[in-house]
Amino acid sequence: MRVTETVTKNASPGTAAGAGDLVHTADDPNARGPVKPGYDPRLTNGDLVPLPEQKWGSYQIFAFWMSDVHSVGGYVTAGSLFTLGLSSWQVLACLVTGIAIVNVLCNLVAKPSQRAAVPYAVICRSVFGVRGANIPAFIRGLVATAWYGIQTYLASSALNIVLLKLFPALAAIDDLRGHGFVGLPLLGWISFMVLWSMQAAVFWRGMESIRRFIDFCGPAVYVVMVLLCAYLLYRSHWHVGFDLGGTKNGSTVAVMAGAVALVVSYFSGPMLNFGDFSRYGSSFYAVRKGNFLGLPVNFLVFTLLVLFTTAATVPVFGELITDPVQTVARIDSTTAIVLGALTFTIATIGINIVANFISPAFDFSNIRPQLISWRAGGMIAAIGSVLITPWNLYNNPEVIHYTLESLGAFIGPLFGVLIAHYYLVHKQKIVVDDLFSMSADATYWYRKGYNPAALVATVLGAIASIIPVLANNIGGVHALAQYSWFVGAGLALGVYYVLATRGNLKVPSPS
Repeated sequence: MRVTETVTKNASPGTAAGAGDLVHTADDPNARGPVKPGYDPRLTNGDLVPLPEQKWGSYQIFAFWMSDVHSVGGYVTAGSLFTLGLSSWQVLACLVTGIAIVNVLCNLVAKPSQRAAVPYAVICRSVFGVRGANIPAFIRGLVATAWYGIQTYLASSALNIVLLKLFPALAAIDDLRGHGFVGLPLLGWISFMVLWSMQAAVFWRGMESIRRFIDFCGPAVYVVMVLLCAYLLYRSHWHVGFDLGGTKNGSTVAVMAGAVALVVSYFSGPMLNFGDFSRYGSSFYAVRKGNFLGLPVNFLVFTLLVLFTTAATVPVFGELITDPVQTVARIDSTTAIVLGALTFTIATIGINIVANFISPAFDFSNIRPQLISWRAGGMIAAIGSVLITPWNLYNNPEVIHYTLESLGAFIGPLFGVLIAHYYLVHKQKIVVDDLFSMSADATYWYRKGYNPAALVATVLGAIASIIPVLANNIGGVHALAQYSWFVGAGLALGVYYVLATRGNLKVPSPS
């Protein structure tokens, strides 16, 4: 069956998204365009309306993913796979397979936002209803808040190393028992809040500052990782073994499948709201090309660096180290430690702002467009990131996997419903003007602004995928936890398609 693709819109005049711009915000008077007459103010502000021009090429998409991949979190997640008992080539195969799946899924998510030129939260109005879209926006905002805290914590760990190397006396307040609070020592709190404040300051200065910041981050990490890898290989006299041990629980095929699922879960957050960035793409082809360069190609190079660097820590330091910050800390040179740790810190700040500040900024703004500006939405996420004590969510490989499984359990259903609605139910048709209408006659009003079929499918998918994560004492059930994203996405997709195409909850076709 051939699927038609239709985007009905009448774009209003406004400010163009330049090739070097990241996003436009209502807080920037030079980037704010007039809202189209007739758009309901309860659904509209300068951040959410369709872009009149889309100028991003494939390079801008590639640069986004390069910054996203090159983070301490990405390195730690990749390195944690070595603890599963897989050989190095198996870990490499899992990482490449996982990122290839992410590439395909990102293309699926990208298309509706690129065609309609609106962010993820607004596209959700076509699925959940103009009022119901606040539910996925709120969930995605909370997930981004959690990741914002996690990435800030990882960056603060690097800053800790720099401070201790330069000022050894600070070790006195790096004691959790004597100077600790809710799981973090005083020095950790100082580093965390310093970076928290730095990120908030960069974000507050606007998108041009952010763009310049991330332009440096991705390449900088590559330089440091290449130097770090070369240094460790030299120190090991180029004798590196790739059998890194670890205890394997279950068959090799099962463990590898779980590792692939873990990679998808790691990228599930930015993948879900990738529409926030694909909306700027000059064409869907440009977005797909940028995704290919930024995900499979770029990630393969990144993975090889992680593989060789991690493997080299065994002969050089006598143990397997999966955290690049800890690896840098073992180097004898103070200058190398400071430069390396600071680079990882800056790079993590860059991706944190892009992936975990911009998303909740849009998501929370969508909930109350006239009350919550883009900046206010980002600051809500920043404050929440402290309250969740992220250092307790990402402090060892087991907790890392548990965190990713839990987040994937809630993100998966949102993805499944979105894909089912756009591709299978509404056949790639979007009436853009109705995304901003509260009229009972508008396409996305559904039932008082909510689409019951989408809500039911999301709830069932979330319940089914979170149960295995929480079932720690039930071996057979808990084994499904690593597939929480797939369980939630698949079940929600199937349930929504059935409910939306037949019965009392059937969704009408767009006019």
